Amino acid sequence: MNNNLNFFSDYLIATLRLAVPLAFAALGGLYSERSGVLNIALEGMLLTGAFTSAAATFYTGNPWLGILASLIAGGLIGLLHAVLCVTLRVDQLVSGLAINLVAAGLTSFLARLVFSGSSTQQLPGIGAIMIPGLGNIPLIGPLLFQSDFLVYLLFILVILTTYLLFKTSFGLTLRAVGESPKAADTAGISVAFVRYIAVVISGCLASLGGAYLTLVQVRFFAEGMSAGKGFIAIAALIFGRWHPIGSTLACLLFGATEALQLRIQALGANIPYQFLVMLPYAIALLALVGKLGKSTPPKALGTPYFGENHHSD
Repeated sequence: MNNNLNFFSDYLIATLRLAVPLAFAALGGLYSERSGVLNIALEGMLLTGAFTSAAATFYTGNPWLGILASLIAGGLIGLLHAVLCVTLRVDQLVSGLAINLVAAGLTSFLARLVFSGSSTQQLPGIGAIMIPGLGNIPLIGPLLFQSDFLVYLLFILVILTTYLLFKTSFGLTLRAVGESPKAADTAGISVAFVRYIAVVISGCLASLGGAYLTLVQVRFFAEGMSAGKGFIAIAALIFGRWHPIGSTLACLLFGATEALQLRIQALGANIPYQFLVMLPYAIALLALVGKLGKSTPPKALGTPYFGENHHSD
């Protein structure tokens, strides 16, 4: 009985750890897409955050500076996406894909320079912080109260984002810009400014997911280590109906699936490992195809806004 409980506890902890980078990326995507800017660049933002946090930690020996570096880099990638989509009105899908391709190539190139061809350089990571008393509760304690700083930060951000989005004037403004930018503009709101802020926040949050990968999960950087997590985060965002809590729960579902395939592999089941590796992505597709009810995106999502002084030719 005790062994079963330990196995279940370990499985839940693995689920949470695997869901954290997805949840940071999904939260980032939420801000951007609620403002009307499609963000396919989450994959590139995750990868950039992973590399910059690893490189800064490698040079300074301080993982907190690594987190700061990832925030700055993610914000800059978000700024680039905003300039392309909001100011230059480049197709938002094309901009996102371009950022993903550049991030994949550039991080691979720079990683070989920084780590001298050795991607297995062990980094000083961020340790767990046990909350006295609560950390000793069976099952729940190890899961929720013996985690690291970034997990606690994620919990706070999910609650904060839900409050900001639905209970504050900032959230109302953000949603108005994503639903009807013309009406928001008429009401005196700067659509471009709101979208810039939202996409920069998006980059910062997604990059924290990358920092979690390198500083908590594996403690080294490997080329292409985001491995499609940005796209699963987009699936979670759609499945969660662009709601902070719904999207986070969807990330936990995908994390549980990935933890399951790792457990099955470890048990040595006679199943080709390629099928097991494919499982989280298959579940993401099934979730999108068979989602309950209709998931309605913000009405202006993916559509550039031409203000009164601009004309679409």
